Amino acid sequence: MADSLKNKIALITGAASGLGFADAQLLANEGAQVIITDIDDEKGTAAAQKIGQGAQFLKHDVSSESDWQTIIAQIEKQYKGLDILVNNAGIVVLSSPEDCTLEEFKRANAIMSEGVFLGMKHALPLLKKSSCGSVINMSSTASHIGYPIFFAYSAAKGAVRAMTKSFAIHCQSEGYPVRCNSIHAGAIETPMVQFAQGRADEPPQNIPDKGVLPPDSLGTPQDVAAMVLYLASDASRFVTGAEFVIDNGLLARPAG
Repeated sequence: MADSLKNKIALITGAASGLGFADAQLLANEGAQVIITDIDDEKGTAAAQKIGQGAQFLKHDVSSESDWQTIIAQIEKQYKGLDILVNNAGIVVLSSPEDCTLEEFKRANAIMSEGVFLGMKHALPLLKKSSCGSVINMSSTASHIGYPIFFAYSAAKGAVRAMTKSFAIHCQSEGYPVRCNSIHAGAIETPMVQFAQGRADEPPQNIPDKGVLPPDSLGTPQDVAAMVLYLASDASRFVTGAEFVIDNGLLARPAG
């Protein structure tokens, strides 16, 4: 095990599966004590057990302010501090601007916009005690491209993109030792993407873990976790208010 995150405390939301779980595995392997949170008790407990001694699971609804207050209070009591916050929890709502209901729109934004706001707000007092605190917000290429069928999702991820920059500059202006950056992934082979592509009942695609991928390929959770590790570590101390696109050239590729 490497030790680039030795003695660091990390909180990762929505980490029972998919991107969050890959993040938790890698950060724990690099020496961090990882707190996995999720609304799914069974999967969250199993995820922490799979990672081992470096991980702990806490049940957590990120759209609930009282849940955030409880989680942060428990982390402060148990670990005395927090160095890394990964706002990863998310859902996908398949609906266009015409089809999207107000309830769907509110739910998507409660989890992926309000949840990120609550995480940054309530974790900041602990993050300020870190020597090099890092907030990593999961946005998406949906904050850059028009995806009509992901209308509510895109709205939430666009808010995350903007909040990240505001929070980063606030911390910098106040002299807090806390950085904040966003990650904008393209299609990654996760349960969420499988559902969005109508493959929820099919086994995951077999994607090579080495080498350059063709333009039509999906990425793996590990592709994103590698960026999370960089942003979580002190190696990225000069990086804040930035957005990191992990999309195999999707945004750069000409149309047609």
